[in-house]
Amino acid sequence: MFPDQYLAAFTLTLLAGLSTSIGALIAFIPSARSDRFLSLGLGFSAGVMIYISFVEILPESQKAFATLSGSVPAGEAWGLGIFFAGIGLSALIDRFIPDEINPHELRSQNELRALEHPSRHPASLKRVGIFTAIAIAVHNFPEGFATFVSSIENPTLGVMIAVAIAIHNIPEGMAVALPMYKATGSRKEAFWYATLSGIAEPVGAVAGYFLLLPLMGEASLGITYALVAGIMIYVSFDELLPSARVYGNAHTSILGLTMGMAIMGGSLIVFKVV
Repeated sequence: MFPDQYLAAFTLTLLAGLSTSIGALIAFIPSARSDRFLSLGLGFSAGVMIYISFVEILPESQKAFATLSGSVPAGEAWGLGIFFAGIGLSALIDRFIPDEINPHELRSQNELRALEHPSRHPASLKRVGIFTAIAIAVHNFPEGFATFVSSIENPTLGVMIAVAIAIHNIPEGMAVALPMYKATGSRKEAFWYATLSGIAEPVGAVAGYFLLLPLMGEASLGITYALVAGIMIYVSFDELLPSARVYGNAHTSILGLTMGMAIMGGSLIVFKVV
């Protein structure tokens, strides 16, 4: 039997992953692309992830380890160590993906728009789209796992994480769809490649369900939460905030960051009161 809470968590993860499709649709409408909107959105996503990681998820991990060890300092040390392991894992993934197709490497709007008048051979441009889709899928797998597990343990956190991931998946969908569309001339093909790159998130959710949840206890929860916090902090500082500056400026990125933190913090308070 598949409990309702697992179904809800999987649905959230699926919707977050499919936001790459929104990016593909925006890529087909040049007039709809807005630097300021992307900058605010990426800053907002970073604000949500940073706030959740340091205020909720990492403390939950440390609390679980403290319960296991019977010592608060030991619990904090274990949580912190695995938190940095999550950052290291994300860095390792980036290390093996070439810069030109790595979604964590900065892409300005000018670079994206340049794809509308490509000078390279269509076959080469199509390969860029395909490998970008693969690279994004690799990055999305742990994000899907994070959304799924967090949604089961704390639906409020799960919703906010899903929203943050969905926002930052939009420009990634654009990065896949633009070269594919310009290489093939097919909106349908470009749309489906962008969509498939986001399917890795629900795949990550399924992996979490079958591999981790049967063993779910204080230890596995502590490890999962610390890893998730580390992954989200890496994504925020390595991708989201630098990209927010590229698409906008210091003011728009910090505004989005502050809005994300404020809305996340306020939402958690409201849900705790209710």
